[in-house]
Amino acid sequence: MGCGRVGTGVVEVLVKNAQPIAQRAGMPIQLVGIAELSLDREFSPAVDRKLLTTDTPGLVNREDVHCVVECIGGLVPAYDLVMSALKQGKSAVTSNKELIAKRGKELFEAADSKRVDLLFEAAVAGGIPVVQALKESLAGNRVRELWGILNGTTNYVLTRMGERGEPLSAALAEAQALGYAEPDPKNDVTGTDTAYKLAILASIAFSSRAPVEEIFKEGIERVTPTDLQYAAELGYVVKLLAIARDGEGGGMELRVHPAFVPTEHPIAAVRENYNAVFVRGNAVGDLMFYGQGAGSLPTGSAIVGDLITVARNFRSGARGRVSCTCRENLSVVDIEQVKTRYYVRMAVRDQPGVLGATAMVFGKHDASIASVVQKRSAKDVAEIVWVTHLVQEANMRRALEEIRALPVVQAVESVIRVEEGE
Repeated sequence: MGCGRVGTGVVEVLVKNAQPIAQRAGMPIQLVGIAELSLDREFSPAVDRKLLTTDTPGLVNREDVHCVVECIGGLVPAYDLVMSALKQGKSAVTSNKELIAKRGKELFEAADSKRVDLLFEAAVAGGIPVVQALKESLAGNRVRELWGILNGTTNYVLTRMGERGEPLSAALAEAQALGYAEPDPKNDVTGTDTAYKLAILASIAFSSRAPVEEIFKEGIERVTPTDLQYAAELGYVVKLLAIARDGEGGGMELRVHPAFVPTEHPIAAVRENYNAVFVRGNAVGDLMFYGQGAGSLPTGSAIVGDLITVARNFRSGARGRVSCTCRENLSVVDIEQVKTRYYVRMAVRDQPGVLGATAMVFGKHDASIASVVQKRSAKDVAEIVWVTHLVQEANMRRALEEIRALPVVQAVESVIRVEEGE
């Protein structure tokens, strides 16, 4: 269902690798139909036009279909189509992160009731096999922390901004020209796409439903080349991070935002449109999964991997073997209770006493200072960069509100969290 970039990748992988796929699955996987909204366009040579149809519900309802692959995206009509397949006792494979993040609970309940498979490796990080790793290979661990670079568009944009000094608009236009960004990149730039993927990974990592609407989300819209230049001077790079962490009192910290990452951290080396997921388990220690997070063939590879699992389970009579793993009911820690470090860049009057006045406000709100950089940016105007030690978000917000009101402060230009990965 859906034969755009991702659906085409599925077809090409199935055709190109038909023999090894059949050997590994224990049976051939036969493509019996391809549903698209319109057939009046060019398709990949791998697509057999005799299999094309615009009757998507009719394809789902066919008796010779054992498994549907959903590559449509969004909730409508994807949810109804996948739910229909599951209720008919058919397995489903999807690449739809919004579908799993928002409606996964209902879909898994339907899959469990019919003892069929609902698999979604391709919904997070494209071709990187992190979902199965968390569900099965790392099932014996208690995951303490998870960091992810889960959006290739923003990672490409931040890479170009940092290495070439390009403004966000120019780097984003380049990403669009290369096919790394959609014509409307809003979900990427605002962190929405990353939040869907974090909701999925956190649900698996902590065995608890992670409501996407409760994830703190901040995009890269306000990050500038100046911030990236300061990051480099201070020994960091800037990444849009998805962070899931054991919170105090048994809750989950779930947040998506730009962050300063130390250059020596493995995730700092992830450039351009690549994705990575860093996992810390209490038994296995630190692991990192790295690779293509999007694209036709990498995502198609993940979907076909799930199809092979479906075929193996079908052949052995073990459908629905690994169902929903959400067995806990953990709360999400309010962002104001989270502690982290901060980078703050501000424009101030170039006069005596400014540093002291500003530092006094930080101290008043328990935000101790790790380092300060001051540069003159224009006549009578100075630029000050502060990096704090750990401080609670609520305290930092109060401090910044008071600092913005100081007569000597012209503007707080940028506030970015600093993650050390300790």
